[in-house]
Amino acid sequence: MSSTEQAAARTEKRRTILGIGTGNAMEWFDWNVYATFSAFFAPQFFAGDDTGTALLKTLAVFAVGFVARPFGGFVFGWIADRRGRKLSMALCVATAAVGSLVIGIVPTHATIGIAAPVVLVLARLAQGLAHGGELPAAQTYLAEMAPRHRRGLWSSLIYFSGTTGILAGTVLGAILSSALTPEQMASYGWRVPFVLGGVFGLYALVMRLRMRESETYAEDEAVRTASSGGEPAPSLLRQILARPKALARVVFLTSGMTIVYYVWSVAAPAYAITSRGVDPAAALWAGAGALAIFMLTLPAWGAVSDRFGRRPTLLVPGALLAVLMFPLDAMIHDGWSLFAAMTIALALVGAACAVAPALYSEMFPTGIRAAGLGVPYSISVALFGGTAPYLQTLFAEIGRPGLFLGYAIVLLVLSGITVYLLPETKGIDLATAGTEPVRRRQAADRAAGA
Repeated sequence: MSSTEQAAARTEKRRTILGIGTGNAMEWFDWNVYATFSAFFAPQFFAGDDTGTALLKTLAVFAVGFVARPFGGFVFGWIADRRGRKLSMALCVATAAVGSLVIGIVPTHATIGIAAPVVLVLARLAQGLAHGGELPAAQTYLAEMAPRHRRGLWSSLIYFSGTTGILAGTVLGAILSSALTPEQMASYGWRVPFVLGGVFGLYALVMRLRMRESETYAEDEAVRTASSGGEPAPSLLRQILARPKALARVVFLTSGMTIVYYVWSVAAPAYAITSRGVDPAAALWAGAGALAIFMLTLPAWGAVSDRFGRRPTLLVPGALLAVLMFPLDAMIHDGWSLFAAMTIALALVGAACAVAPALYSEMFPTGIRAAGLGVPYSISVALFGGTAPYLQTLFAEIGRPGLFLGYAIVLLVLSGITVYLLPETKGIDLATAGTEPVRRRQAADRAAGA
């Protein structure tokens, strides 16, 4: 490769990482500041309720946003598989930014009455559609652009950039809650992150539009067009439903991972504030510190999976997390103990977050990769991740937090069994993924290497 070609390759690599990373960070910022700031704005939309009831209703709206995610996974997945990954990702980040801006400027219940929570629900549904399409499109694109033997490392960028967005929201919350009085936070401080998310989403949109389409998708599209003879493309939904085993694997793999992820990375500070009486500023700073350490574990776990395989990288941390759920929850009583519990939990959760994007992409053929993983993934996240903050708070309110922890452990065990039964897929060629048995594919790869 000439020096000019090498420079062009480096430029393309930077553009890919910047486009994926920036857009994904803003998407996760828009999506998760809702949970981070829920304790502050809940009374503004559900007037007349006590603090605990208003928070539960606000978290119920958080869960409602997840209802739209499977639809977003299919709609934006269809766009990604039929019209290109780049277009799908651009539409996702634009939709999320609009939803965030609407939440940031909508009048409260005191001004427009019942219309306030109605607009809140509609905005969250729009964000749910966008977020349901963002992850499958972005992680599919990144996996297809990555060198096959470094796919785990590259794929860790999905949650690294996403956590950057969450961390930015958490730090912003800590700064605002430290600088403003509780009355000011309830009045206007909570609006700041939503407005910023809408504005900076436009920048992410520009970065996405500058990216090029993945070669794996472009080549597959060319082959499908040439072989179709002018006939309409086969039904995407029918092709997805023809792979029930792969769909079930995505659902079960995601169930345990998503519940512990949302509990420890998103909802933990709000839970500590409302259920354990931790000072809001201390809780948010603890969350920010733990998320910063979590981000550092992601590339390491991705590299480990490229070296030792996807299965062992998922099995060991998952088992440890299941054992530690009760002790970690019992630790939380102030800011420092929350920081310690979150750091330990997220260091283990990081294995799944780093490896999952590569693993999911290795389970489906190129023509249905985005929608094929997007629909079951979004269903599982909606059922288990979206309801996690609500259920955790609800069981804490009725004095039975152990029931929620037991529920999370059961889902972790279910995910672990699914991982144990999976074939190893590290390093496979995505051009043929999901189209023939993995062991036969690996044997062909070894023969070609020889």
